Amino acid sequence: MTGVLLALTSALLYGIADVWGGLLSRRADFAAVALLGQAGGLVFAVVAALFMPATEIAATDLGWGAVSGIGTGLAMVFLYRGISRGDLSVVVPVSAVGGVALPVVVGVAFLGDRPAPAAWIGIAIVLPALWLVSRSRSEERGTVRAALFNGLAASVGIGVQYLALAQAGDDSGIWPVAAGRVAAVVTVAPMMWSPERRFPSGRMWFWSAVNGGFAAAALVCYLLATREQLVVIAVVLSSLYPVVPVLLGVTALRERLSWPQAAGLGGAGVAVVLLTLASQ
Repeated sequence: MTGVLLALTSALLYGIADVWGGLLSRRADFAAVALLGQAGGLVFAVVAALFMPATEIAATDLGWGAVSGIGTGLAMVFLYRGISRGDLSVVVPVSAVGGVALPVVVGVAFLGDRPAPAAWIGIAIVLPALWLVSRSRSEERGTVRAALFNGLAASVGIGVQYLALAQAGDDSGIWPVAAGRVAAVVTVAPMMWSPERRFPSGRMWFWSAVNGGFAAAALVCYLLATREQLVVIAVVLSSLYPVVPVLLGVTALRERLSWPQAAGLGGAGVAVVLLTLASQ
């Protein structure tokens, strides 16, 4: 049960970070928002790692964390680029579904994960549920091809992020997350060399960095969840983050749900129940 709660907490934090990051990327350069976010995440991860026991930090653990960070950096750039161009209705569901499918396939085919029958049913339900719940009512015409590219690229980055981080040893504490933030900064930084790029001014620096702290906290929760249960289940539960902006819209902004979103939320709820039962 602890692993389930950690994974769902990861989804909650990532959902908040995605909403916040998406809003910031519409007001400032998306690459700058991604870079400042990873820098803020690095500060959070290092401070958090100092308070977490780590009996042995192997170079391979930090290496896996770095690979995960490369995936994070690429995922955030493509995700924020798609959102900044108004392609949220395509980019988010594609990135969410692809980000789940890749780790599940690799985990079962190569890592030896063998989910229980109830977990398989939950996984089968969660993929269409994520797609439905992420769909926006407004559709942007003429940008589908670019949106699909951004979404698919982000999904590969998300999949690499989850898969690689799960390979880090338990004795390494959460230092792999810190190593990942360093790699993410290095991955995103070259994109700021273009003369077209501009760092945001004023409070945007601060809020971008704080948002990165939420994302880093989400990865910490995910890493701890993988140490409590199968990677496949941790990935699926942590990937429910698209549900968060929909729930925020309904509760805080008094938005009305479309029927696909309502169906997606229902499917996500059923998937959580099945995955929770399978992990006990």
